[in-house]
Parts: sequence; C-alpha cells; structure tokens
Amino acid sequence: MLSLLRILALLALAYVGVVLLVTAFQRSLIYRPTRASSTELADLAAGIQMQAWTNASGQRIGWYRPSPKQPAAGAVLILHGNAGTAVGREYLADPLQEALPLDVFILEYPGYADRPGKPSQATILAAADEAVDLLKGHPRLFLVGESLGTGPIAYLGGRLGSRVAGVQFLVPYNRLSAVASTHYPWLPVRWLLRDPYPAQDWLAAYSGPVGILIAENDQIIPAPLGRALYESYSGPKELWQIPGADHEDVLRQPPEWWREVGRLWGFNR
Repeated sequence: MLSLLRILALLALAYVGVVLLVTAFQRSLIYRPTRASSTELADLAAGIQMQAWTNASGQRIGWYRPSPKQPAAGAVLILHGNAGTAVGREYLADPLQEALPLDVFILEYPGYADRPGKPSQATILAAADEAVDLLKGHPRLFLVGESLGTGPIAYLGGRLGSRVAGVQFLVPYNRLSAVASTHYPWLPVRWLLRDPYPAQDWLAAYSGPVGILIAENDQIIPAPLGRALYESYSGPKELWQIPGADHEDVLRQPPEWWREVGRLWGFNR
C-alpha cells in the first residue's frame, strides 16, 4: 500500500509539473511568429505589389494594396493565423481583390516579422483597435479573420457594430479555450489559458452578415468548433464546409468563392 501511495504521489507531482510547464510556455504553443528583416519584408512585399501600412508615428503595422478597380467600394482588414507574417497572405488578397473592388489591409501582429512587441490577446486586440482607427476614412469596412484571427475579428465586429459591413471567418473557432481542450484534454485549460479569445461572446454584439468557412477534417481547429460559432450567431449568416479538407486546404479559395462572400456582404444584389 505504501509503495502504491508513493507511486500515486509521484504521478501527481509529475502532472503538476507538466501543468506548470505548459502554463509557463503556453504562448509559445499558441503564437508561432516568423521573424524577418525589414529588407526581406520589403522585397517580399514588392513582389506582390504590397505597400507599407504605417500608423500616425510612422511605424509600419502591416501592408496594404489599393484595389485595382478604383474607386474602391471600401476596405477589408485581414487578420491572419498564428504562423507566418502578414506579407505572406497574398493567397487571400489576390482572389479577394479580383472578385471585389476593395482596398486590402493586412495587419501584422506584435512580435511577428519585424514588428516590435510580444504577441498576446491584449497586444493583438490593441493592434486591431489601432488598425480600424486608421481605416475610418473608408466608406465601408469589411473584416476577414483566418484561424487565430477569428478572435480579434470577432472582437472588432462586436465593438464596431454597424460600422462593419460584413465579416468572413476562415477555419474559425468559437473559443480558443475549446481548441486547446481538444489538443490537451488532460489539462484544465479553461482555467490556465491566459488568452482565451472568446470569439462567440464577442461576436454576439454584432448583427451584420457573417460568413464561416470550415474544413471537414480540420486537425488544428476541429470543424465542430466552427459550426458552434455559426450556430451561436443570430444575424444573417452563411456556412461553407469543404468535404475531406484539412486546415490549410481551404484557405486558398478562388475569386468565384469570394464573389459568393461578396453577395453575402451586399455586393451585386
């Protein structure tokens, strides 16, 4: 009996140790920034006709590209996933601009590429707030959130309300804590997670058109979490599910699909 108690005590200590380790390093599990020099980024941006997007103090906060169809009908703000950089999201910008007459702005997260700072829910939401403040002059504002970007886009939709003319989510979640629970079911992640991104709760304050694209076999953000976000939303909405697809498979959609999104947003009605 004594040896069994010792074994149980050691297992309990090991579990507590793992919990403490995951708690300490949880942001490195969520955020996977790619770092790059300013020269490298400028070269990449030039290759896809992107221009530096700067704030009032002259700091570059992302990239933008005017619509080739001027005058533009508005602006779309894209918030990307947890890896890579903003300048690498031309697979979203290219077909979107071919389909819809919108200026594209892609926000870079703090701590990604060459942007100073560290990524967290607080710093990314602050960066998103700054971004939409810089876009006040555009006649209509649309929002696109990819993967991790679901949370801050839902936050902006809820905060800005009728100022946002439409939202599109790509492989989204209802809450980041739900995503973490699927990958670490043996951990009390809902209590440990510092950056819970409660997208479903934030989006409830928005009432405009919302599109949701999910991958049926998503191994990163399971499809039921995207459907949960869709089902929780009471405003005008549309759901696309790609059969047999995994997380990365659905992000490169053709202009024809973005025209469907445009119809949801009020284009060509």
